[in-house]
Amino acid sequence: MTRICQIEIDDSGLPAPTPEIEQERKVAVFDLLEDNAFALVAREGQIAPTGPFAMRLAIRERRLCIAVADELGNGLTELILSLGPFRQVVKDYYQICGSYFEAVKRLPPSQIEAIDMARRGIHNEGARILQERLEGKAEMDIDTARRLFTLICVLHFGG
Repeated sequence: MTRICQIEIDDSGLPAPTPEIEQERKVAVFDLLEDNAFALVAREGQIAPTGPFAMRLAIRERRLCIAVADELGNGLTELILSLGPFRQVVKDYYQICGSYFEAVKRLPPSQIEAIDMARRGIHNEGARILQERLEGKAEMDIDTARRLFTLICVLHFGG
């Protein structure tokens, strides 16, 4: 597989994220650019473009728009996904993240660990949904899907 070399989050027109959400976003972007595996799938008898890829995430008209370009910025494709399949898992993820952020402030490590395990489970579910929704269009490993799901949550929070 090839990789994502640049990521842009188009959150224009969306409310500003909370400091906790902004921190999640920064960590996800850093981790994503440090280590990822992403490839476009060949479609309609064409050869699949090779990376590295520049990616731009946005929400437009209640849809997730993933613009993929080559590293020079030449557009390759735009993947458009309905947000419907993500709504419940994003809602669950935000609820558990809220619990986690509060727990870190006042609970013992054993209880924080239990909440974090639940958070990771929901995060994995979101990543799995993303991989399923992109089937036949793009492929990625689970860690890349998890990091992209975090960024989708950041956008979904405002949208």
